[in-house]
Amino acid sequence: MYLLWTLLFLPVSAQHWTLFDEQSKPKREGRVRLVGDLPSSGRVEIYHDGQWGTVCDDGWDLAEAQVVCRQMGFPGAISVTPGGQYGEGSGPIWLDDMNCSGSESLLSECCFKGWGVTDCTHKEDAGVTCDTGTNMTGNRQFSVDNSLGLSDDLGLLFDSGDGCDFSIYVRDLDEEAELTFCAHSMILMIYQKLNLTNESRNLTVYVIQECHPYLPTFLRYLYTREIDVSTTSAECLHQLSFIFGVKTLMEDVGRIFTSLLPEDNTFRTQVSMYEYGVRTGDLVLQENVLQYLSWNCEFLINSPLWSTISFHMMDALLQRSDLVVEDEALLLEALERWIQDKSDKISSEQQASLLNHIRFLLIPVDKLYEMQFSSSVLHQNHEKLYLTGLLRGFQFNALPFSKIRNKMDNMSNDYQPRIYTADEWSVFINDTTNNYPYYHDNYNYGQNNRIQSFSTPAHPSALYKDQMVQWQAQVFLNIQECYNYVVSCTSFPAARLLANGNQYSYTNTIRFNNRLILTCKNQNNVFHVQEFKDDMAVIPTNSSMGLPNPCPDDYSFRFVVRPEYI
Repeated sequence: MYLLWTLLFLPVSAQHWTLFDEQSKPKREGRVRLVGDLPSSGRVEIYHDGQWGTVCDDGWDLAEAQVVCRQMGFPGAISVTPGGQYGEGSGPIWLDDMNCSGSESLLSECCFKGWGVTDCTHKEDAGVTCDTGTNMTGNRQFSVDNSLGLSDDLGLLFDSGDGCDFSIYVRDLDEEAELTFCAHSMILMIYQKLNLTNESRNLTVYVIQECHPYLPTFLRYLYTREIDVSTTSAECLHQLSFIFGVKTLMEDVGRIFTSLLPEDNTFRTQVSMYEYGVRTGDLVLQENVLQYLSWNCEFLINSPLWSTISFHMMDALLQRSDLVVEDEALLLEALERWIQDKSDKISSEQQASLLNHIRFLLIPVDKLYEMQFSSSVLHQNHEKLYLTGLLRGFQFNALPFSKIRNKMDNMSNDYQPRIYTADEWSVFINDTTNNYPYYHDNYNYGQNNRIQSFSTPAHPSALYKDQMVQWQAQVFLNIQECYNYVVSCTSFPAARLLANGNQYSYTNTIRFNNRLILTCKNQNNVFHVQEFKDDMAVIPTNSSMGLPNPCPDDYSFRFVVRPEYI
């Protein structure tokens, strides 16, 4: 299945009006194509100054290939193919000495010598092999119904074409393919983004050719507000919704996109999907992707995609409190590595703004001490910010909360914990077999591996480091287990994280806002994070979760203790 998240959307024109540029046709400048036997691999060619040309393989690496493949709508690149493997091109060699970070939206945004400045021959024409996303699961179907009582007669009216007084011309970018649809101006005038008037009689829409087959069902939705969306049609229907300004359908399809999130462990789909959501202004899609990436932050940090994500994605991630990471020090190390990989592509001001999102107050005090001697590029470039963060961190760890309480409002989220999974704050239960022990007259004759006892400090600050709270984590799979422990369970599985009585000595200063993390046993990806309420966490079903459950009968539980000052 080809992914289209990274395609730039093209203009809609209605007589004297266009969506992006007044009285302009879509621009071809900077487009790329692959010349080869397959759509997903071939010699890379780029359009500039009215003609297609090639790219020299000097400096050609996987980062450059990633940009090309995502620009063409693929999830990413599998390999690079230098040296004219796909044959020698003709015409100019437009690009040479390429240097991409991998996060650019267009190949032309990367650094290079200059258009047509080269010492190469066509024997050095670069090529790529793109990932087609064929590892995705089958083409699932979703029904969208926003009809609110609209008569299906409107759909029959569209099907028949009776009385239509408006023409919609659909073309692809190269104008090599054209479709014409007959419609009714009164229906289309409902969609204000088209800016149609009583005098409008036609509309020209530029849509990539792969999306042409979905035009009839989309146009019928404009009449009926009902449509069936599949995982293969979702990208095109979202694009069309964006062009026509059908915000409700765009958000509905954006939610359907999230069904693809757990299916790509490389994170290429997720990163591309977020950038796509930014370009189309789909806030629902952006939030769904950011939430998933936040829950899987540790895996994202350790993936090759970490170094390619954009500044605005990094900025959005670092502001979130639902990041699942070992501790704040690991997050800072990952940021330092990301900035080093970006080299001079991130300005000093951007580096400083990202560093300000690091919650120094919550870095373990021993790691704060070690950070004084750090020689990272980020530390060297922003020594004052580091020193300020270290000072505030030491103060937070050394002073009684009563001393710093009045300063908390000025700290924003600096003292609010993320979801830290270090061993001192969490416990893992992997056994979900339904072999609970036999109980009789309060005697336990078996061993239940779904019960774990552990202890944590009352708070991460040094003042509470030695004041321990005892916890018991339990997973219940059936009513008998709940009955044995005198627990009220409404559905299964259910989880309980219970503290012994010594937590109540901190209730005036500290509260525990704990979390349950659900992961797939076979993939380790986090697909849901649940709050505990009254010590219990009920595992939601697919219908009540924002994201689909990819492993409903085969997941593991991580219990995370999150103390915070109040």
